[in-house]
Amino acid sequence: MMKLFTTPILLAMTAVPAFAASGPFFDLNNTNFVVTIAFVLFVGVLLYLKVPGLIGGILDKRADGIKAEIDEARALREEAQAILASYERKQKEVQELANKIVANAKGEAKTAAKEAKADLKLAIARRLQAAEDQISSAEASAIKEVRDTAISVATTVAGEVIAAKMTAKDAGGMIDAAIKDVGAKLH
Repeated sequence: MMKLFTTPILLAMTAVPAFAASGPFFDLNNTNFVVTIAFVLFVGVLLYLKVPGLIGGILDKRADGIKAEIDEARALREEAQAILASYERKQKEVQELANKIVANAKGEAKTAAKEAKADLKLAIARRLQAAEDQISSAEASAIKEVRDTAISVATTVAGEVIAAKMTAKDAGGMIDAAIKDVGAKLH
């Protein structure tokens, strides 16, 4: 209530430059006095109608609206940050999973390569052994064939030489001795 009375007084005091006008100030013919009265009445009407309170209320409502919008924007920002953090976490988890998959694939590839090398070495060793066995078998077969041929030729030549130089009696004795000798070597 005190504000209601002090405001017009203060406003009237601010009209001091109006006192510098010529003639008596408190005369209705003095425009400065009339303007001062009209101004004081205007301010009085504004205060009586509680316009400053209404303006303050409107400004408070606007401030509350702005504050609500700021709070909503802050909440949306926090929600967006939470979603971003969630996606970053998920992206990090997916990246870690991808790294694990790549590491496992590399490990499996190395293991498969080692196994393939070991299998290849075993296959080569088996083939070498088979080749060596074939070579030794062919060698033994060739040696046997050469011996058989040599024995056959030697027997034939020996028979011819013996037949030409020996008598029938000596030939019979040598044949018997040769049969005994061959029988002893084969058994």
